[in-house]
Formats: sequence, C-alpha cells, structure tokens
Amino acid sequence: MSRCPECGAPDDPRPCEELFHELLTLDYSMRPPWAPVHAVSVSCYYLQHPSRVPGSAAPAQWALLHVYLRDGLAALTSMTRRARRLNSHRHGGHTPGADDFPGAPPFPADATPPSGYATTIMGVALDGTFPAEGYEERVRRWAADTVAAWA
Repeated sequence: MSRCPECGAPDDPRPCEELFHELLTLDYSMRPPWAPVHAVSVSCYYLQHPSRVPGSAAPAQWALLHVYLRDGLAALTSMTRRARRLNSHRHGGHTPGADDFPGAPPFPADATPPSGYATTIMGVALDGTFPAEGYEERVRRWAADTVAAWA
C-alpha cells in the first residue's frame, strides 16, 4: 500500500490532495459542520503537508490550532473573523500571523516536520466523504494530534 510521503496516510481510497479538495468543497458550501472549522482543517492539512504551504504561514496555523484547542470554536471564529478583516485590502492587506492568535507557544520552526501522525485527513474523511456525524470531534482530534506530533 502506497502512503503519503508527508503525513504517512495511506493513499487508498484517494490521495491526501484529492481528499483535501473534496473537503474544501464542503467547507465552501458554508454549511455546518464543515464550514465552521474550515480554518482548523486547512491548518491541520498544511502543517501535515508543509511542502505545500509557505513556511511563513506555519506559525499562524500553529497558533490558530492552539487557540481552537484551548478556547474552542467560538474564540477561534472571533479571531479568524478579525484576521480576515485585517487581510482585506481595505485595511492594508495584513497577512494573518501568529500574533493574530495570541497565547500560543512559539512554532517549532527548527524542528524537522513529523513524517507520521495519529490522525490524518484520511481519519477525518472516514470513507472519503467526510460524514457530518462526528465531524467536529474528528477535526478536534486531528488538530490535537497535529500539535502533539510537532511539539
């Protein structure tokens, strides 16, 4: 069985990138349970697939996961709304950074990215369809396991 070289997930039934595109489609539907945790899902995916994201984004993704795990979805929603507003060209186009999600430990920038995780996008997708039932719990586990692997 073939495995993803970055996160270690099996490439069966579909590779991580295909699952991620499927997840983005659900996220952009703006329906719960997918849309409310979009930022968490994207952060988990990119921290587990660091070759696909600029290194400068990793500290903000790391901090975002910590806010979500520590303070829950309501706090994360408030902070991501603020970061999105600051990122608008109307407000100077500030790219969200770790400072926009206060209280997180510094990102372990010098660490070698982990090659395996207890939960990957495959574990969140289950059968490849990202079933609504239990979705937020699977995303929370994905976030916690991503942080634990990098810590």
